[in-house]
Amino acid sequence: MARYVDGFVIPIQKRKLKAFLKQARLGAAVWKEYGALAYMECLGDDLKVPFGLGFPKLARLKAGETVVFSFIVYRSKAHRDKVNAAVMKDPRMNDPEMMKNPPFDMRRFAMGGFSELVGW
Repeated sequence: MARYVDGFVIPIQKRKLKAFLKQARLGAAVWKEYGALAYMECLGDDLKVPFGLGFPKLARLKAGETVVFSFIVYRSKAHRDKVNAAVMKDPRMNDPEMMKNPPFDMRRFAMGGFSELVGW
């Protein structure tokens, strides 16, 4: 059975990276605790590409921003649904302070679920 992946593109102000890193570390711990196979948060490093759309344009980056590309790997879509349901009920993920002041613009946050075509 093919694995399932949730993927994310997150535009973020560089000055908010420290706050994002705190949330990312919490997310990694919680998702893996509930069974995610892998959890990755990757900071944009080489974003000037010679062809294609490129992440800066895709994410509509503004001055002082960069992009985080993230993904979480599961055994299957059903496994993803089970893990995410548990994560969303976890009180660590529902901290009111974290919810009212996220370190990134939720209006430009992009995500989607993907079925594996070719894996490692």
